[in-house]
Amino acid sequence: MRNLDFEFVDSSKKASKEQTRRSLTYWKDAWRRLKKNKLAMIGLVGVTLIILFGVVGPWFMPYSYSDQDNRFTNIPPRFEIYAIADDGYVFLSSQYNLILVSEKGELLDKLVRTNMDAINKVYTYSYNGEDIEVDFKNRLLEDDGGIDLKVTYKGVTSEYPTKTVSNKTFVWGSDNLGRDMLTRVMYGARISLTVAFVATIVNLIIGVTYGAISGLEGGLVDDIMMRIVDVINSIPLVLYVILLMVLIDNRGLWTIIITLGSVYWVGMARLVRGQVLGLKEQEYVLAARTIGVSKAKIISKHLIPNTMGPIIVAMTMMIPSAVFTEAFLSFIGLGVSAPMASWGTLANDALAGLSTYPYQLFTPSLAIAFTMLSFNFLGDGLRSALDPRLRKG
Repeated sequence: MRNLDFEFVDSSKKASKEQTRRSLTYWKDAWRRLKKNKLAMIGLVGVTLIILFGVVGPWFMPYSYSDQDNRFTNIPPRFEIYAIADDGYVFLSSQYNLILVSEKGELLDKLVRTNMDAINKVYTYSYNGEDIEVDFKNRLLEDDGGIDLKVTYKGVTSEYPTKTVSNKTFVWGSDNLGRDMLTRVMYGARISLTVAFVATIVNLIIGVTYGAISGLEGGLVDDIMMRIVDVINSIPLVLYVILLMVLIDNRGLWTIIITLGSVYWVGMARLVRGQVLGLKEQEYVLAARTIGVSKAKIISKHLIPNTMGPIIVAMTMMIPSAVFTEAFLSFIGLGVSAPMASWGTLANDALAGLSTYPYQLFTPSLAIAFTMLSFNFLGDGLRSALDPRLRKG
């Protein structure tokens, strides 16, 4: 052919038909995939918030988990206040304690009750040398005409609340001993995260090592090691806790940590063993054996690094399980001791007054649910990002 049959294109207009992109490492590629998963990123944000809530939050609170103020017991996060002339505002709690509050909702003091007329449902309180009469019989009637209380002070009666305000002293309310619920939920997050991360470390150290040795050795050694795992896995967790309480003669955070540390690694061991059984026949492992590399180095340099994806996913998914287990054990009375604030302990304490003070149960329950959902969303996203069989672009 002659050159005249062709029209040469300027080099600036040329475009490659092959679409290329910058080369990424395994972990960079996994992060790129993870960022595309909206639920996983929501879970990551939720996990970060929970960690900040439990670790950093208590530093900014004016109370500790054990600080009590018996004047302000069972005060809800929001309540109705009644004006008493020009002298301030009052709030009648569910225990019929009259609390002096500011217009913004700050709890100032508990007024002294001087008289109780249980028949007519009228209680009298003393304030600045004057009597405050509170008529609450309408609160007990089905048809109260919209009037809940009648507060009389210096001859002036208030039949309707001035307004509803938020509790500025205890943002999430107080419990039956006058302790701040927000602070106690924060400390409960510390306990749950401590248990969860200790279980994770134990999984990483014991479970991975045990499973890798079992899978690499194979044969009789593998059978014996896996039967030990079956025996440990067959005993109920509550029985472990009771047995350890008898042996240690103590009930507290360390009992739960020791219990979870002694049994939670079995699932990780099974997972790693299955991964190692598939990897130990690979060429690079056979080559390492041929040149005389020790089994310890084969495990640490070749097998475990190539199973880190499933290991990370499994650890992320087991953290919410550990959180729930700790809350369950504390809920049934086998967890941390008072006055320590675990989410399970808070839920158990709130059961007695559930119908009257529902917020005391809702706050730790929502914290447990939020934590478990966040870790589950993150774990599901990590599984999609790290597992080659589940990758999609």
